[in-house]
Amino acid sequence: MKLPLVFDIKRASTTDGPGLRTVVFFKGCNLDCFWCHNPEGKSPLAQIAFFKDKCIACGACRRVCTHRDTCSLCGACTEACPAEARRLYGALYDAEALMTILRADKPYFDACGGGVTFSGGECMLYPEAVAHLASRCREEGIAVAVDTAGNVPFSSFKQVLPFVDLFLYDVKALDPVLHQRGTGVTNERILANLETLRECGAKVCIRIPVIPDFNAGEEVASIRRYCEARSLPYEELAYHAFGEDKRSALR
Repeated sequence: MKLPLVFDIKRASTTDGPGLRTVVFFKGCNLDCFWCHNPEGKSPLAQIAFFKDKCIACGACRRVCTHRDTCSLCGACTEACPAEARRLYGALYDAEALMTILRADKPYFDACGGGVTFSGGECMLYPEAVAHLASRCREEGIAVAVDTAGNVPFSSFKQVLPFVDLFLYDVKALDPVLHQRGTGVTNERILANLETLRECGAKVCIRIPVIPDFNAGEEVASIRRYCEARSLPYEELAYHAFGEDKRSALR
């Protein structure tokens, strides 16, 4: 089946679910969080980023480029750049190619209770792809986690529920006005989906990004109380500015 573009595969992650995880980041997101740590995951299309501070002005990219007026996203310039000043975000993988990577990592998963985490962007924009891959992982004894902001129809969750062991569920704000200011959308569907997942018996861990000048302080405290009232485990994610360099490079 056709899969969405992948903008990164992170192996041996210790922050995206229990144990060691291999994280597959699908491209495309329907939120517009102003602090986004992975801005290269917002667009569903391939993109070339230029990190100006790394450029050594060697001209290698210009020598290999055959589409100077209109970029074809062929990636030749990124492969030629010796300083890694250019990077192509968005690669095509088929299901078997991804499964080959995950099978290779299975001994590590088995040794420490790890597995694969499908993330993004927003991986739940592609429920058919996630369900297909997750079902194959289930057949091969690989635990599956899904990292999601939950802003999709619940019918999308229904497709993946039989194959997912854990949902890492982002809750950025309970206040719908604040949520819209920070992400571009309100949170009614997000919170409704969370409640329905709980009713279905899904295993859920809430992830709270703590963002200065947005939700840090009382709003985060409100989310903690929300989780504790429902016996939902949660973790707070410290803010970092690593996404700023990528955001600038993509402009």
